[in-house]
Amino acid sequence: MRTYRVVLVLLAWMGTWTHIALGQTPTPAPSAASAQKKSVVAAPAPAPRVYANLAQLMRGILFPASNVIFAAQNDDPNKIPPAKDPATATDLLASSYGQWQAVENSSLALSEAATLLMIPGRKCSNGLPVPIRNADWPKFVQGLRDAGMTAYKAAQSKNTDNILTAADAITEACANCHNKYREKPTLADRCK
Repeated sequence: MRTYRVVLVLLAWMGTWTHIALGQTPTPAPSAASAQKKSVVAAPAPAPRVYANLAQLMRGILFPASNVIFAAQNDDPNKIPPAKDPATATDLLASSYGQWQAVENSSLALSEAATLLMIPGRKCSNGLPVPIRNADWPKFVQGLRDAGMTAYKAAQSKNTDNILTAADAITEACANCHNKYREKPTLADRCK
């Protein structure tokens, strides 16, 4: 019986030390794959911040970009010579990234700027909120995005006939929104 107790005490003692030893065993280093997975998980992006009102956004991005496309209707972009200093040219068609590349870039700017029209918190120039919650606003914005991509494909083709069709799509997309929200007798009535 004494031997039995000694064996039990010895087993208990070994179990305790084994448990302690295993508990103190360092955790194996993560594999390269699992470490890479953990590094891919990023903190959530901050919410977009609004700096410009709707008129400023239109005048700064949409108006100049659409004018490049409208200019390409009349003049073959390949025939527009670079400016004296293309790096400082205010005419995008004559800039360092001019000719058809300017038409492509401006088309993409229209499509990308459509996203800016949906950011909550933007105001119209009269102080009213941009009507992003109105049922037609997202449709008008999508129409602009689609027209920009139509112009981009036309610019890639480097075909002025295709640009005519694209310019019509841009004119229609802009008019849809302007007719409802911009063309009002007074500034106070816009964005309603």
